[in-house]
Amino acid sequence: QVQLVESGGGLVQAGGSLRLSCAASGLPFRRTGMGWFRQAPGKEREFVAAINWSGGSTYYQDSVKGRFTISRDNVKYTVALQMASMKPEDTAVYYCAANSNTYGSTTEGSYVYWGQGTQVTVSS
Repeated sequence: QVQLVESGGGLVQAGGSLRLSCAASGLPFRRTGMGWFRQAPGKEREFVAAINWSGGSTYYQDSVKGRFTISRDNVKYTVALQMASMKPEDTAVYYCAANSNTYGSTTEGSYVYWGQGTQVTVSS
């Protein structure tokens, strides 16, 4: 049974930092591309960042480039999202997702497994 469990969400002031982590089990993690998505109230879920199986390729939504960093640990089976210089518009539920292949994809439809999400709130 595949499980993706996010942690690290919370409340942070604008300009602050937060680190999200996703622990994966039940899937061939070392051969799986991973991604982070988010959904703000009243909006559709959107792509945030993705990473390929090795960590050698990463992808970001334009609005988070230079502020967010995705990384993975293929020994601990975790993927992290380091968020800095945070803005109120970053407020959302953040989801970890596992791709159907080794690539890091920006397309939601490529992901087959999803975590339950963790709330991130940025106050102004």
